[in-house]
Amino acid sequence: MVTSRALRTTIGTRDTFMEIQELFSKDDLVVGLEPTDKWDAIRILLTHLIERGDVPEEREEELHSALVERERSMSTGMERGLAIPHAAVDGLDGLQSVMGTVASEAGLEFQSIDGEPTRVVILLLIPREQKLLHIRTLADIARGLGREGVLPALLRAEDADQAWAALAGEG
Repeated sequence: MVTSRALRTTIGTRDTFMEIQELFSKDDLVVGLEPTDKWDAIRILLTHLIERGDVPEEREEELHSALVERERSMSTGMERGLAIPHAAVDGLDGLQSVMGTVASEAGLEFQSIDGEPTRVVILLLIPREQKLLHIRTLADIARGLGREGVLPALLRAEDADQAWAALAGEG
């Protein structure tokens, strides 16, 4: 199995779509988030990337500012309970991603396109020089989570193992 880090350094050069399980390792799945608001969800997921060593701690405020600035310019709340806060930044070796599921069935207000609360938050940090990576990654996420049964199984997951199985369509 390709590790998350190894994948992230090559993903920008691919020509075909990628399965959603290839975008995240099990360690990239945070089940049961309890954020106070969307800003807190962004901070929690960024902190997860830092604690894993995926991004340097000394860049935390810079990366947080880039994510907040992007979110303030236009909400990344999508449809069907999904939000994808993201930012294009300089100095990354590859795509950095983390997915969190919101514990509360009431969800999280994210100013979504369909007006519905968010239950799944996917944070992406994208190397600025890999412009097509952003569009391809969003399409791959939509395709993966759009498969029948994946999103409900993901929301039922009680831990990263169950979330991983849900992404594979085994939930």
